Amino acid sequence: MTQRVALVTGAMGGLGTAICQELAKAGHKVVAAYHPQFDNKDAWLQEMAEAGFNDFVCVSGDISSLEDCQTMVANAEAAVGQIDVLVNNAGITRDRMFAKMEKDGWDAVIATNLTSLFNMTKQVSAKMSERGWGRIINISSVNGLKGQAGQTNYSAAKAGVIGFTKALAAELATKGVTVNAICPGYVATKMVMAIKPEVLQSIIDGVPMKRLARPEEIGGACVYLASDIAGFMTGSTMNICGGLYYQ
Repeated sequence: MTQRVALVTGAMGGLGTAICQELAKAGHKVVAAYHPQFDNKDAWLQEMAEAGFNDFVCVSGDISSLEDCQTMVANAEAAVGQIDVLVNNAGITRDRMFAKMEKDGWDAVIATNLTSLFNMTKQVSAKMSERGWGRIINISSVNGLKGQAGQTNYSAAKAGVIGFTKALAAELATKGVTVNAICPGYVATKMVMAIKPEVLQSIIDGVPMKRLARPEEIGGACVYLASDIAGFMTGSTMNICGGLYYQ
């Protein structure tokens, strides 16, 4: 079987790293896309090599820029060939209560968390359709389903991710290309685990399963959605939140 190529945005964050690793374990050639301001690429690659992942290909660019996304995908294709799986994972937060939220905080979150899906998916979806096979996996959030005080920008963007997923899935349903979304709850990334213990405990107490998601649990869901066996699943939203929200 020909090795398939998976491109993951936000690849060097805690969740992105787990997604890259799980896809690599499943046999994919992984392209790790990261923001050019990320200054720890070499350290990240060294950490991955020490964990047994020696062949990640890296491309850099700002996913809020259409031109950067064109360049990133072109560089990835030049290095490893066609993109078979796209994981739109990158995201940011600029949390503030709406009364105090500034326009730049709104714009940055919408551009990075939502407009980036247009920018990245536009580069690969037509080619996937022409080949008759493709997987587009969009990382939303439980807060895109239920909302969260202090996150009107983030919740709006992540809700938009779900709408984008459903609409594009309908367009590509006869083309052999599936489009699905994953809505994680709170995930035990390094950033989350650095929260003050009492705050972290209050978060855990609010989750029915009384724990955080492991990053590899989200990565494993990506592996499933990227597989042939998931070929009849499209336009769906997977809630992986420990029972925090039921849809």
